[in-house]
Formats: sequence, structure tokens, C-alpha cells
Amino acid sequence: MTSHGRVIGIVGSYRKQGIVDSAVSEILRAAEQQGVETKKIYLLDRHIEFCTNCRTCMQEPGEARGKCVLEDDLEGLLTEIEQADYLVIGAPVNFSNVNALTRRFMERCVGFAYWPWESPAPKIRKRAKNKRAVLVSASGAPAWMSRYFTGTLGALKKMATLFGAKPVGVLWVGLVNREHMELPQKSSLKARVLGRKLVAN
Repeated sequence: MTSHGRVIGIVGSYRKQGIVDSAVSEILRAAEQQGVETKKIYLLDRHIEFCTNCRTCMQEPGEARGKCVLEDDLEGLLTEIEQADYLVIGAPVNFSNVNALTRRFMERCVGFAYWPWESPAPKIRKRAKNKRAVLVSASGAPAWMSRYFTGTLGALKKMATLFGAKPVGVLWVGLVNREHMELPQKSSLKARVLGRKLVAN
């Protein structure tokens, strides 16, 4: 059955055509074959400043995302993500969590939460999950070990939550421990299954 809508793939890896990038591409290709529009975004190519923790974006109440005071590519990127129907979010493990490039982007997404001064904790502005997401990661350690003993999966799930997306699958490629590797065939096949699942009616 032909699907409609748009998928945004976010690649947080430093390596273009690396394992994470290849996995995201395979998922997008499978989704595109179902009739949806796809676009891949490399965080590496976007100018995203470090969050200064000024919390300006978190002060105004309401469901609408708070706007950051910094002038860079973030606003346009988040607008694209908000307008998408489906998401693929990919980042590698680096020192037991997502890599610094992805973490920098993630920290700048705090405007999706409301946290006025003197309040004890933030609240996600939009709790309804009206999008679907597939989460992608790769690690030098075995996949099962990194999934359960690093903070990476939790970070990817947190980003999906901020974007109003419910994860429908995870593709984790383990034992990425050689300098030059191609996406394993088993992972490629799973990526295609997840791409179809992501946009299934």
C-alpha cells in the first residue's frame, strides 16, 4: 500500500557513508519505495552553537516550542523536523553515550520543554506523540552490551520524545571495530524492514 508524508533522517555521525549514515540511508530508501518523500540531514553540515543554558527558550508557557536567542541553523532545522511525519534519528556511541555532535544538538532542543525559573523540574510541552521514529546507533562493543550499558539509547529516545515521536524500532549495529566497514547484510535487511514499518498505514 502506498504511503504519504515526509521522512526526515537525522545523521549525528562524524563519518559520512559510515555505518550510521549507511543505515539511515537504507531506512530512508525503503520508506521512499512506499511512496513517501525523504530527506537526510547531516548535523555535521549545520551550524549549531553550544547551548549556554540561559533557559530563555523555556520560560514562556504553552505547547509551542520556545525560540532560542542564538542565531544559527537551529531554528530552520527544528522547523523541518516539526513538519515531518516520520523521523529516523541516528548517532554513534562515543564514550558510553551519543557523540558530542549529537549531544550539542540535543541540548539545543530544550525549548521543547517548559521550565520557568524557581520551578523544580521541566515539563515536555507537547506530550502527544503524533509521529513515528526509528532509532539508529552503532558501537565498537557488541550491540546488546551497548544498548543496555550506555546512555545512547536513552538519549535517542529522549530526542524522539521531544519531537513528539514514538519509536517503532531500533537498528543497532555492534562490533564496528574496524576503520573501514560496510553495513552488514543482516543490518541492511533489518533497515529495509524498519523503513517499511515506519511509514506503514
